[in-house]
Amino acid sequence: MDADPQAIEVARERLKPYSQNVTLVNANFRNLQDTCAKYNFPAADGILFDLGMSSLQLEDSSRGFSFRFDAPLDMRFGPTTPTTAAMMVNGLPQSELAALLWRYGEERHSRLIARAIVASRPVTSTLQLARVVERVVARSGRLHPATRTFQALRIAVNEELASLETALGQTTGLLVPGGRLAVISYHSLEDRLVKEFMRREARACLCPSLIPVCTCGHLATLRLVHRKAIVPSPMEQEANPRSRSAKLRVAERI
Repeated sequence: MDADPQAIEVARERLKPYSQNVTLVNANFRNLQDTCAKYNFPAADGILFDLGMSSLQLEDSSRGFSFRFDAPLDMRFGPTTPTTAAMMVNGLPQSELAALLWRYGEERHSRLIARAIVASRPVTSTLQLARVVERVVARSGRLHPATRTFQALRIAVNEELASLETALGQTTGLLVPGGRLAVISYHSLEDRLVKEFMRREARACLCPSLIPVCTCGHLATLRLVHRKAIVPSPMEQEANPRSRSAKLRVAERI
């Protein structure tokens, strides 16, 4: 499943030798349960979520995900998504824009950047937006000043965190006993959601510790396969620098 139709076509070509055994679906993974029912996958031995952007999307100069190229501020994973980054940058009130940058980008200069964006409207291209941020935020280390702003807009445009929460909630009902859920995340907001979901579903009771008798009725559905996230080795990071922020968490249906 992928929300990006271009990714589906790449997968179709790459998996052509196995076409009889593969079903490719152009849809957001928040529709996981309905998609499984539609294609008669009532129970799964394994579910893998590979979150975030692909290299294909980053390298496409027309999509607006990267400020390495000058492109329209789009940032949508799929063409049916109703809101573009340009609509948010030019339409949101300054306070809402600042809140968005703080919430989804963990950008500590969110108010300063939002003020600069509003003063520079209309902002219509990736390089224009990157330069607006550069004017008010000094570079620190290897991270470009606009990186968190672009992350925040992309997450908001595609409703990534809400989709992840929805999709995670559907997985336990789809896995067979012993089936495994594996999730690869690429930033702290995603990883936090995954970690909290797996830990919650691995607990037999969610009541506060002060309550002597369980009243929530919650039953554990998952067992943590690893207590901590698995991260790429130095060798893997050297071979694939984009893997350096990846974290893999795995849980098993009980």
